[in-house]
Amino acid sequence: MTFEEQIRSFATRARKLQESVSTEEATKTSLIMPFFQILGYDVFNPEEFIPEFTADVGIKKGEKVDYAILINGEPVILVECKSINEDLKKHGSQLFRYFATTQSKFGILTNGIIYRFYTDIDESNKMDKAPFLEINLLNIKDYQLIELQKFTKENFDKTAIFDIAADLKYMNQIREIVKDEISNPSDDLVRLFLNRDIYTGVKTQSVVERYQPLVKRAISLVITEMINDRLKSAISSSEDSAEDVPSAESAEKTEPVSKIITTPEELSCFYIVKAILRTKLDSCRITYSDKETYFAINLDNKTTKWICRIYIKDKAQYIVIKENNRSVRYDLKTIDDIYQLSTQLLTRLDELMK
Repeated sequence: MTFEEQIRSFATRARKLQESVSTEEATKTSLIMPFFQILGYDVFNPEEFIPEFTADVGIKKGEKVDYAILINGEPVILVECKSINEDLKKHGSQLFRYFATTQSKFGILTNGIIYRFYTDIDESNKMDKAPFLEINLLNIKDYQLIELQKFTKENFDKTAIFDIAADLKYMNQIREIVKDEISNPSDDLVRLFLNRDIYTGVKTQSVVERYQPLVKRAISLVITEMINDRLKSAISSSEDSAEDVPSAESAEKTEPVSKIITTPEELSCFYIVKAILRTKLDSCRITYSDKETYFAINLDNKTTKWICRIYIKDKAQYIVIKENNRSVRYDLKTIDDIYQLSTQLLTRLDELMK
């Protein structure tokens, strides 16, 4: 199996173990140690993977980090573990203290599902408050797999990883800002556009608020057009390479222009659902069909095998999933709320695949 296949297979196993793992020790043995085994480390070799590694802080003795990974006898990665049910946002300070007391250049905080990777970009020997990489096994992205593979024993290069860590950290922060600006353009962004000879008067708050929805719609349309252009290009390329010649009869027919526009929000929903379901089947089997009133995500391109339906309207957005032969509606505050419905989506997929 390739590295990607091993990780995705393990992610499927982790999903199944979620309900049965509750304590920190169970999380370590069932999820965290197997994860580092996939990365190529011998978790049963105390010269390579040391449990309860001493990391005394000042006058406080006996402080221990859960694991330290050694390469050539030198600690290079500290691993602080929490129970699968723990929110990692509450526990960064503990690893922060340990980091400064060792020669390790990287720290990992994990609950067996989420892995947060830290280093000291902002200030030498002082762990950054924000991770430069965060991986959720239940929603792992392709580019994250590429970065994760750099942490395997075979590929580990402390200097090379540190050199790209800053780029990763700032790129992630910028991505979050871009996502926020797309969904809710800030006053500063609106003023930036207005200053481009769009509005020559005084940019009062009321003017900014008037143009805010226009900026949001314009950004959405640009993204949609870019996506559609790429799709058209791919379709055109495919048609050019095909040997089929359309008949004269079909050539004479003119198809009505569709009024349906697939929005960036709908495509984002599709990719989230696809990421959730790809742990159980080849992702190419997950397709979508856009209707005037809803956006459907289907199995094997069959509208009769719909997995869920997305409704994005001006005043509400929600998802409908069929459960026990009845359609159940789940309101969405944000599109990311779909991740919380992973169990329902996977159950629905199981029903369709029977």
